Amino acid sequence: MSADFWAGYVSGAAGIIIGNPLDLIKTRLQAGKITGNADTSTAIATPQGFRGQFENAGTLVRGATAPILGYGALNALLFVTYNRTLALLHDPTSPTSFSKIWIAGATGGLASFVVSAPTELIKCRAQVSTERNISSWSITKDVWRNEGIRGLYYGGGITSVRDAVGYGFYFWSYEWMKQNWTSADDSDRDTAMKVLLCGGLAGIVTWASIFPLDVIKTRVQTQTLHTSRPRSGEMGSLLPPETDGKRLGSLDIARQAYRAEGAGVFFRGLGICSVRAFVVNAVQWAVYEWMMRFLQTP
Repeated sequence: MSADFWAGYVSGAAGIIIGNPLDLIKTRLQAGKITGNADTSTAIATPQGFRGQFENAGTLVRGATAPILGYGALNALLFVTYNRTLALLHDPTSPTSFSKIWIAGATGGLASFVVSAPTELIKCRAQVSTERNISSWSITKDVWRNEGIRGLYYGGGITSVRDAVGYGFYFWSYEWMKQNWTSADDSDRDTAMKVLLCGGLAGIVTWASIFPLDVIKTRVQTQTLHTSRPRSGEMGSLLPPETDGKRLGSLDIARQAYRAEGAGVFFRGLGICSVRAFVVNAVQWAVYEWMMRFLQTP
């Protein structure tokens, strides 16, 4: 396998391990009301409410299994597709055309949908659940048993759009900052610090550009799944009363959320997501750059 594959895989897994606790908060904020009649956005505003999102120590890694396995593969596919697309566009390894960078990033994001759609679905459902024994594996088995592979790709359309747009801006912003802020005269320490800064800011730019799409995706993927089950508990509360057990599409979810909660709902969780994005992507880019240098050293 190529160096960019392994560099992407390891950096993706490292980012998930670091960012999962904050990602859990972000997902619960986006999903809305997840337990009874308690409004998550209000509850998390207090220290007690913030701590309350972590029912036990295991909650810190809830939903992390699927992303650690899946996001490593996703990141590997993303970086390989990005680099190969740049080569097809006849841009060198140090690209200078930012339009080509965006196109290559969007192509990589679109390709990563194959992994990201089922990974996101499993992760989000694990994170919004408050059941003690829930796991990524049990959710996967349940979806597969009831809906087959098609069920794992529910919400795939909005996921692919989110990924294409987001990763276009991800690579574009990182390369723009890196090329403008670094120079050949920088020491190793300066280069490392600038890579961390560029990676972290690129993560914030990315999430700011797609956050409304991510909110819709989360709500699409965490709807009640089976009409035969009673609509109670945290999963039942995610389903709007008027849907009567039927799952809504992305546009219907967006309209319903806007009518019920206003435009602010599409940016709920952006603050915690920005903190997570900076930390995760700073580490992710640093690990990727280090792995590339290590694997390409003769």
